[in-house]
Parts: sequence; C-alpha cells; structure tokens
Amino acid sequence: MKRLTTIRLTLLLTLFTLTAAAQKENQFAVDAQLRTRGEYDNGYATLRSQGQEPIFYISDRARIALDYQRKNLELKASVQHTGIWGREDINKGAGNVTLNEAWGKMTFDPGIFVQIGRMPLSYDDERLLGAADWNNAGNWHDALRLGFENNVHRVHLFATYNQNTSDTHGGYYAKVMPYKQMQGLWYHVDLLPQMPLGISLLALNIGYEDGKAESGHTRFMQTFGGYVNFRPEPFFVDASFYYQRGKDSSSDYVSAFMASGNVSYDMLGYLDIRAGYDYLSGNDGLNYNQHAFDPLFGTHHKFFGAMDYFVGRVGFGLQDIHASLTGHFGRRVDLSADYHRISMAESVYGFHFGKHLADEVDIHLSARIMKDVTLTAGYSMMFAQENLAYIKGGDHTSWQDWAWLSLNINPRILFTTW
Repeated sequence: MKRLTTIRLTLLLTLFTLTAAAQKENQFAVDAQLRTRGEYDNGYATLRSQGQEPIFYISDRARIALDYQRKNLELKASVQHTGIWGREDINKGAGNVTLNEAWGKMTFDPGIFVQIGRMPLSYDDERLLGAADWNNAGNWHDALRLGFENNVHRVHLFATYNQNTSDTHGGYYAKVMPYKQMQGLWYHVDLLPQMPLGISLLALNIGYEDGKAESGHTRFMQTFGGYVNFRPEPFFVDASFYYQRGKDSSSDYVSAFMASGNVSYDMLGYLDIRAGYDYLSGNDGLNYNQHAFDPLFGTHHKFFGAMDYFVGRVGFGLQDIHASLTGHFGRRVDLSADYHRISMAESVYGFHFGKHLADEVDIHLSARIMKDVTLTAGYSMMFAQENLAYIKGGDHTSWQDWAWLSLNINPRILFTTW
C-alpha cells in the first residue's frame, strides 16, 4: 500500500512539474535605464584657443525596454529619450524620443535564427560595427539578419536597405543614415576547450549615394578582414586586420587598410597591464585616390584616446602606441590609467613638423554602488603638437583637459513567466 502511495505521489509530482513548465513557456521583462553625465570641456575633441573659457553641461539618456520570449520566438522594443539639460523649453511637449530597438527573432533547430527590425550590430572588439554605448543615442541599423549558432561556430548574414520615403522615384537616398544599403557576412569559431583561441572573419559591402539626386547612382565599397583573440592565462592577445577597396561617395578609387595588435597580462585578478599598437593607412596629399581607412560604424570612443580627437576616417591616417594599467579593488571598484601616443601614418605634403600629433593620458574610475547602480568618472589631458593645431585649429600651447562624472541606474523593473 505504501509503495502504491509513493508511486502515485511521484506521478502527481511529475505531472505538476510538467504542467508548471508548460504554463511558464512565456517570459516577459521590463528593463529601464537612466544615465546622467556631467562634463567639463576644456579641449574635448578639438583644441581650444588661448583664453577660451571651458564649457560645462549635463546630458542624459532614459530608456525603457520590453522583452518577450517564448520557445523559438523573441520580441524586443526599446524607447529612449536623449538630451542636454536645458535644451528643451520648460513646457515643451515633445523631446528627442526615438525607438532605438524594435525587432523580432525566430529560432529553428538546429541553431538557425531569423531576426528582423531595428537592432544594434556589434561584432568582436567593435572596431567596425559596434553599439557605441558611450554616445547617448548609440548605433542601430534597420536590418534583416540570418544566422546559425552552436557551441563552436557562429555565422551571421545581414542586409539593410534605406530609403527616405515610399515615393522617392529613381531610388535616390538623401543620407539620413550614413549609407543607402549594406550587406555583411560574419563568421566566428571558438576552439575552446581544446585551445583558448577565437577567430572571426568579416566581409562588408556598403553602398553610398554619389550625392547627385538626378542620377541616384550608388557606389560600393568592400571591407574584408578578421579578428583573432588568444587567451593563454594569465595573458590575453588580440589582433585585427581589415582591407577596403571599391568606391565611396566621393572617391572613384579606394584602397586602404588597418592593423592592430594588443597584449595584456592579468596579475592575480588585481592588476591588468595592457599595451598595443594600431595603424590606419592615410593619404599623403599628393593624389586624389582614397587611401585613408574608414572605421565605419564602430565604437569610436573605445580607440585612439577618450577625448575623441580622431573618430571616423582620418585623412592622414593614424598610428597609436598605447598602454594601460587597470587595478581591481574587490568586485566593486576599478581604476585605470591609459596613455596614447598619436602620430600620422603618412608624411603629408606641406607638414614640416614630423608625424607626431599628440600625447593623451586618460584616467577612468568605475564604482558599483548597488547591483544595478554604477558611478563612473574620468579625467583626460591632451598634450598637442603643432601638427594637430595646424589640422584642427586652436592653440596647441594652451592647456587642454576634459572631465566627466556619470551615474547609471539600470534596474530590471519586472520579470514574469506564465
């Protein structure tokens, strides 16, 4: 009798578990973010002139994201408001509100997915395609993405096509987005656990308008390359190389490349030491072909110094010798110091002061106050050479610095299953 009762209880418990699992096929989450950042600008992005007063302002980003998931389906929508304190009238009804994510994703066995809508495209170290999170607005693309993923291989194929309105005859696109169309293929393989090695390959074909509405002609530029990271603890080594060819919106001939290499060492989880070198090809000013590498739609703030003097395509190319120290104080506080020595890649005709442009020092502090609240701060100094003043204007002998303080509140407001 006892044995029969035990069997019945076991069957009832199993039935209850299966029923509960079936009832909780659906998941729904609401996430919010409020990021407020104050900045002291005394030479950020461009050299200030002698006697020019610094600027202080406060910006913010407020996001609310809804995410629904069930087996083989995910739907996400995110709305954000970005702005500077005081930019809008006290009783203005409309602000800078944008739908920064709105996509649906369907998955099929074995590991195949289809994703469509507005989404970030972020790959590898975000050199060419990144979310650009430092920028309050961020980067997003209206795209179709097809893919396959398992524990070793990941393949993504994505495509975009932009248009101003539904009745634009001739197909001319007036560059609201930086490109009219884009197709890309990304492949990544992880050789773990056999070897701590990851290899990525990326191919992009980007169509730009030629600027002539009457012709609506699209020029295409191709980018090919790869990214490698190797993690033989306590070291981390990564490198990348990309080549560009074809035509862009202003050039009949593009031939450019970039290369980077970095190595870091982790001292028992308390201190990270990192050093590296980046090279972006450039023009020498003696021909009309385009040899300056375009980093496209990457997270530009991540590279070439935090003061953002060298973002996007730089006509004379760049060399960046950089090193950093990062200390970890428990699990809540990180403090880092970065050094960049920036030079031109080419000996540009008409420049008589060598290739050296500037030296930059960046200090960054991050402190986790609560599980969903982080305080970050930074201070940077730019030591410019005469070449940089010749290119960007301003006074290279003036003191140039920049500081910022940011509070990021990022809670999960609701999570439920049914």
